[in-house]
Amino acid sequence: MREKNLDFDTVINRRNTKSLKYDFAEERGRPKDILPLWVADMDFQTSSYIIEALEQMSWHGIYGYSDVKEEYFAVLKKWMKRRHNWDIKEPWLVKTPGIVFALAMAVRAFTKVGEGVLIQQPVYYPFEEVILDNDRKLVINELRQSESGRYEIDFVDFERKIITEEVKLFILCSPHNPVGRVWTKEELTRIGDICLKHKVLIISDEIHADFVFKGKHTVFTKLKKEYEEISMVCTSPGKSFNIAGFQVSNIFIANPVLRQKFSKEISAAGYSQLNLAGLTACEAAYQHGDEWLDAVVSYIKENARYTRVFLAEHLPKVKMAELEGTYLVWLDFRAYDLCPYELNKRVVEEAGLWLDSGEMFGTGGCGFQRINIACPRSVLAQALERLKMAFEHLE
Repeated sequence: MREKNLDFDTVINRRNTKSLKYDFAEERGRPKDILPLWVADMDFQTSSYIIEALEQMSWHGIYGYSDVKEEYFAVLKKWMKRRHNWDIKEPWLVKTPGIVFALAMAVRAFTKVGEGVLIQQPVYYPFEEVILDNDRKLVINELRQSESGRYEIDFVDFERKIITEEVKLFILCSPHNPVGRVWTKEELTRIGDICLKHKVLIISDEIHADFVFKGKHTVFTKLKKEYEEISMVCTSPGKSFNIAGFQVSNIFIANPVLRQKFSKEISAAGYSQLNLAGLTACEAAYQHGDEWLDAVVSYIKENARYTRVFLAEHLPKVKMAELEGTYLVWLDFRAYDLCPYELNKRVVEEAGLWLDSGEMFGTGGCGFQRINIACPRSVLAQALERLKMAFEHLE
């Protein structure tokens, strides 16, 4: 059996498929015919192996309560070793319906109401939501930009905030969404050592680990044995294989005490087994998906190059953060000196594009837009031409 879905140029109509990305513009205050490049799912069909596994599952016709046996973990173990040189152990695994759910459960399990939880903005906005919605104190270590535009960690502020705000938990985004950084071993080690020193627990969200274009993704807990005692690593095939709608994530917690607290919080929320389709898709992805994933990563890398060249030639005021990882490009429009309202209005009404406005990722995102480039190149080209028409007279 060979992979069949390696054509990423064909535009597949996603409208009227209950797609959050395409079918809910009006409900979210956008024009019905807007071109959406916002939410982080891809406009590509997933691996044919996943589709065939789901077809086989569906034809059985009975979809009762389901779980997995040892074959599931064996596939995960081989994948993590093959792709990330990470040796996982079966007792570490806790399955959850998505990583955001896992973040919320971890905040509840590892902190008390009013205690400090630290994040590095601009960052994926649900990080802030799961902190504030659970009545914890939001603590921000703002990422800073170098002269080249590359984002870096302010380690002095990171440690200062941990001390002064009495931080108990840190949520790491690795690779980082939306700024596209793939953190180095040195950066991760420095973070880990500070957290060890001050007894801060770490949640490492590594959902984009399979999308790396520069450098190499490092699983946080691999760096030091001591880090296993203070951390949990969140993984999912959802982004990698465009199956986010199945809501399946694999969370790894080596420390049995932390794992018990986390699992108890999930039980308290009333959740038990994952859905059958998600488990089936995950196992098929990790068993047979290498060829498809390698191909889609290569295609997205070329999309990133195309975007960079287009902006340099036609919209030089728009600065693109170098995409080291993820398929989400962080665009800096601050040279136009537009307030967030004016910038968003121009993007929506004049360019006809639905992007993610930067301020939702934190105050450091004001003047930025996030664009999802995991789409056929013709769609990306159309989106960039629309940006050009909306902004070129301001150059």
